[in-house]
Amino acid sequence: MELPILKEVVIILGLSVLIILLFQRFKMPSIIGFLITGMIAGPNGLSLIGASHEVEILSETGIIFLLFIIGIEFSIKGLAKIRQTVLLGGLLQVGGTILLTYVISRMLGLSPPQAVFMGFLIALSSTAIVLKLLQEKGQMTSPQGRIALALLIFQDIIVVPMILITPLLAGNGGNIWVAMLLLVGKFALVVGLLIVLARYAVPQLLHRVVKAKSRELFILTLVVICFATAWLTSSVGLSLALGAFFAGLIISESEYSHQATASILPFREIFISFFFVSVGMLLDLRFFTNHFLILILFTVMVILVKMIIVAVTVLIMRFPLRTALVSAFTLFQVGEFAFLLSTIGIRNKLLTQEVYQSFLAISILTMGLTPVIAGYAEKMAEWIIRAGLSPRVRRRLINFQNRKKRRHDEDIGLNLHDHLIVIGFGINGHNVARTARQASIPYITIELDPDIYRQARDEGYPVVFGDAADEVILHHVHAHEARVVVIAISDPEATKRIISILRQITETAHVIVRTRHLNEIDEILKLGADEVIPEEFETSIQIFTRVLNRYLIPYDKIQSFVSHIRAHNYELLAASGNENQIPPALQLNIPDMVIATLPVQQGFNKIIGKTIIDSGLKSTFNVTVLAIRRKNRYLTLITPQMTIETDDMLYLFGSPEKIAEVNKYLVLS
Repeated sequence: MELPILKEVVIILGLSVLIILLFQRFKMPSIIGFLITGMIAGPNGLSLIGASHEVEILSETGIIFLLFIIGIEFSIKGLAKIRQTVLLGGLLQVGGTILLTYVISRMLGLSPPQAVFMGFLIALSSTAIVLKLLQEKGQMTSPQGRIALALLIFQDIIVVPMILITPLLAGNGGNIWVAMLLLVGKFALVVGLLIVLARYAVPQLLHRVVKAKSRELFILTLVVICFATAWLTSSVGLSLALGAFFAGLIISESEYSHQATASILPFREIFISFFFVSVGMLLDLRFFTNHFLILILFTVMVILVKMIIVAVTVLIMRFPLRTALVSAFTLFQVGEFAFLLSTIGIRNKLLTQEVYQSFLAISILTMGLTPVIAGYAEKMAEWIIRAGLSPRVRRRLINFQNRKKRRHDEDIGLNLHDHLIVIGFGINGHNVARTARQASIPYITIELDPDIYRQARDEGYPVVFGDAADEVILHHVHAHEARVVVIAISDPEATKRIISILRQITETAHVIVRTRHLNEIDEILKLGADEVIPEEFETSIQIFTRVLNRYLIPYDKIQSFVSHIRAHNYELLAASGNENQIPPALQLNIPDMVIATLPVQQGFNKIIGKTIIDSGLKSTFNVTVLAIRRKNRYLTLITPQMTIETDDMLYLFGSPEKIAEVNKYLVLS
């Protein structure tokens, strides 16, 4: 028996492996490799794939898993913080793109309904590509990451009204207002149901599943939650991807979200490849080659239109120019939901076959260019700012964006000397600022996310709104007079630029940088940082410190060991680390003794009611009772005649083997 789609899966994955291996050699993004795989194997290429509909189903599954993981990593609280960006930013970006596209389309000879519909198509960006790139770069929590997510969420929602309006544009009537009102009601009902599930039902369900200690059951439960939520939203007229995102938000509220991400990630990587392949399959290569130059021209026009609208939208929302440019270089492509919308346009005769193929070519070209342009977004934004804008113009732009905040910022920017500067008011920056306030250290923080800025200001922290990668902002907070600068942001490229600019302003400030990965340390140190703290290795150190405590290593020995690791830039923890780097004086000798806690439960008849000396803990097992916790009181003066009672917590000292024997002896009581 042969599975109908098995041949297509083998062809797609096998051809993808060969093409991506070649692309990796030239350091080209794998997404382009998948698109080319679809072009070669599709019906308009070598026609190696027959079951194109089944491949599209697999691609939809990939989008579902991608949005599910994004939802897990973002959380409901994170979504609530960007609600203003979703509504205002989404309306500005989608509305502005439709308007500008309409004007250009009318100039090119399209009818008003066709021009509006073309605006619908161009306004949508690729959720699958953009979020995958941001996730790989670790920028989901950066300002451009939050902006991208907010705009993409709005686009995923607005595509449903677009679908409803499309027949009306074509003259195929119907009561659109009733349909829209019904859709809004369904959406509110679904969101309300999901909030209830996130707070009450799902955490309890996951807790019971985790207690079963079955990895298979855990994964199965996650997949059911993901697909059930996607099916629920789809059944009321919303997109599958939006439902998957909501499912991820539900999981994010539980303490098992990290394990959920790790369990689903392999599924996402496999299925998302089918999405990019299915997109490549749609393109008619013969049409593309015959109209190559005009298609390139139209592609450039689409990219410029979307970049201009996105940049203006982000600037209107009071984000810095650099963030606006990076967002524009990230969201310029045409998205996957535009393909769904285009099929409805063909059905209603709003697109001719020639216009449809042109649209496909432009979409695929913009998707293929996304990894390349987005990869250099920060560098291009920096070049544009420095080459195109003088310091005076940048200062005026900052003052324009901050006109509501300027008086506040100027007041707190006065009389700063020998102070601490905290760049980034996320979790780490917030903690540093709180500690500085408690220690009466003069400090000031810089934050470029408007929502976080307002939160910090409302909490009474001295905070300046702006991009610390801009020299004007650093001069405003008197960086040249600072004693310490802490950089606690999630954007590696921005971090490097901030250090470079800081060292042009001051050589005396002590710069401490938080980074995510060890491989960034050397470059950051070369740029001028004094200390670099990688999160992944600091977490490892904290865990291992607790391990050593359990092995009864003296506290001063542990601190010396940890200090040595930090002083040598965490080289011991790297994959190429050499264990011989530890001096003999610091090498740890693990004692063959442990301190363990043992609850005295009902049924432990062999020791309950007996004295310490009669229990046999010392005489039989050579285990010493150090202390007893009884009804929230700690008894530390232990005498041989002290009686052991039910619900006592015994603190025992002895060898691991003897402790295990005691535990076994009592369990078998």
